[in-house]
Amino acid sequence: MRRPHTAVLAIVLVGLSGPGGCASYISPLQPPPYRDQVAASYDRTWGALIRALAFDNVPLRVVAKDSGVIASDDFVSPIGIYADCGRKGESPLEGEALAAFTVFVRPSGATTDIQINSKMRTLRLGQPGKLRMEPGLECVSTTRWEPNLVDSVRRYVRE
Repeated sequence: MRRPHTAVLAIVLVGLSGPGGCASYISPLQPPPYRDQVAASYDRTWGALIRALAFDNVPLRVVAKDSGVIASDDFVSPIGIYADCGRKGESPLEGEALAAFTVFVRPSGATTDIQINSKMRTLRLGQPGKLRMEPGLECVSTTRWEPNLVDSVRRYVRE
């Protein structure tokens, strides 16, 4: 009689501990678009923005000065630098993400408004040297790249 009771207890314990051992994916919260102003005319800001993007080696897909839109192609970024891809359990995801930015530029009197939208997703996950393809998980911006870009634009405007 004792054996079946022990066997049932063992099966129940394995069943309960099995799903708990697998950590589920927790996605990060999307920050709002990054907005800032540059104290310069539209034309001067536009030229400085193009220089800053070239300096950062950002691949551009669309450059439309008349509508004030610049869209980048996807580029690879280490997760944690420009992209937050969430975590599994308590461990943040590591690896590489594909990032793309769209920059909107609009004159506003003597200043120029800039808005930067981002879209990111995982490409490869794992430790350096042990990366495996795992595309598709949504990522969000760490909002590091955006203020750095605007600071570079301000620096080029002053030159």
